[in-house]
This record gives sequence, structure tokens and C-alpha cells, in this order.
Amino acid sequence: MAAVAVVPTVAECVAATTAAARRHGVPTGSPAVLSTGANVLVRMGDLVARTPRLTTVARPDPGLALARDVDLAAFLAARGVPVVPPSTDPPAGPHRVGRRTVTFWRYVRHDPGAVPSPATVGRSLARLHTAIRAFPPSPANAERPGLPSDVPLAEVHRLLEVLSADSELDAGTLARLRGDADDLGEAIRHCPGPRHPLHGDAHPGNLLRTEDGWLWTDFEDAWNGPVAWDLAVLRRTSRVDGAAAVAAYAGVADQVVDEEVLAPFVRLRELSVVCWQLVAGLCDRGRVQAAVAGLRRYLTRPDTSR
Repeated sequence: MAAVAVVPTVAECVAATTAAARRHGVPTGSPAVLSTGANVLVRMGDLVARTPRLTTVARPDPGLALARDVDLAAFLAARGVPVVPPSTDPPAGPHRVGRRTVTFWRYVRHDPGAVPSPATVGRSLARLHTAIRAFPPSPANAERPGLPSDVPLAEVHRLLEVLSADSELDAGTLARLRGDADDLGEAIRHCPGPRHPLHGDAHPGNLLRTEDGWLWTDFEDAWNGPVAWDLAVLRRTSRVDGAAAVAAYAGVADQVVDEEVLAPFVRLRELSVVCWQLVAGLCDRGRVQAAVAGLRRYLTRPDTSR
């Protein structure tokens, strides 16, 4: 089945969020759509509802990632860590609405145009890593998912399966991307050092400027792995000087990652972004041009991970 066929429309996502809200007695009024990319976010008063859209392509059960998001954010919020908190009334969920999954979050007023300084995001991530280590990789509640150990690589492989079936990429390009995924997987499996709970998508866009300071959000990509992954996400960001942010992290963190160890994680992040862009192009023709440009940059950029 084509990826386009399995991705829900924005209208379907909004309908799911409002249905879940009404089920819990929440006035839906005129819902405001805040985001329509990987997930659809819908604001209803002081509540924000979240449901997967593009992520349904790469995740057999997107609800598991949403459950991890809620559990980790609730764990951190209860300990005073600066994060956007999940809702408590109504309960955060996840809630099932037909084939859709919905979670509820407290609406936090923030400045969407604010960008943290490299020092701010680097030091904030170091503090987040210290706090997040206490999160148990396997929860006591067997009905809730624990943290997986292979999120980035597993999703790249699933995205490549979608692209093999549905895209117009030539066989040589697909073979190159698969080969890179295999090589990077080997490098990462042999990465030295301990594994810890990670944010999973620790770029500055997931750090919001609010009246209460900078708050982390969006933990659905959380996994148990080397801190080099979160640092690679930060290093590769285009929102701030990633190298400066990683240097700020190293200045306050108790675990420093050198460039040689970081290199394959940076390359895997680049590969992951390219695959997501290509799949997004399958689902939204308006994204095709950016996806093709991203692929071209990836294929021609020197590989420093080897």
C-alpha cells in the first residue's frame, strides 16, 4: 500500500482530537490547528491534543511513542524539570479514537519565534540528561512501553522499506542509503560508553521560550542509547551554531563525547532526516523539492564517519 494512502489527512486528525476531547467533557469550540507535520497538534482552550500523522508511516504502532512521550514528560515534570507537562484533567492518555491515538497536554503560552542561544540549549540539554537518567528503561506497569534501544536506526530501515515500495528513487540510490544504514548501525553498536534514556530529538525547536523559562517538549523519540545521539541531533541543527551548543554541553556535563565517536551519529541523523523528507514528499507533493535537495546534499557531502 502506498505511503500516501495510509497517512491520515489533517481533517481526520482534527476529528480524532475533538472526538477524544468531547469524550472527556472538554469544550471543543473552534479548535486551532497548531501543527500538521509529523503530528497534528490542535489547541482547544488550555488544552493541546496531539495525534500522529506522518509518523504513522514509520511506526507500526505510533501510540507506543505517544505513551513514552507522556510517561517521560510526566516523570520529569513531577521532579521539577523544565518540560511542557502532560494534562492531568482530562488524563493525558494515550486515548484511542478509531484508528487514531490522541494525547492531551497543557497549553503553554510561548514565543514560537524565540531561538535559544547555543549556550542555553547546550547547558539545558546537559541538565536534562542528568535528570532523565533516573527514568526507568522498563516501567513497572507492563501495559506501558519501556524505552526501546534502537529508535533512530530502526526507523531509518522502516522508512527505506517505504521508499523502496513507493518512491521513484533509482535502485543505485536506494542501495547506497541501505548500505549507509548498515554501516552506521555497525559503528553505533560498537560505540563505547554507557547507554542512558535520551530525549531522542534534542534540537532547539523542541525547547520553548515561555513565561517560566525554556521548556523541553516532544519526547516521543525517546530511547535508551549513547548520549552521542542527542549531541548529534544538536550538532546538526540549523537553528543555532550546533558546534557551539555541543561545546556548551561539554562545559557542564559529566560525560564528554569526542568528535570521532560523534561522527557516525551525526551521519545517521543526516540519513534519518533525508529519509523522513523523502517520505514526507510522498505524502505531500509540496515537500518534494526540499526532499530532493536534501538527498542531493546528503549524497555529495563528504562522509567523516568512516
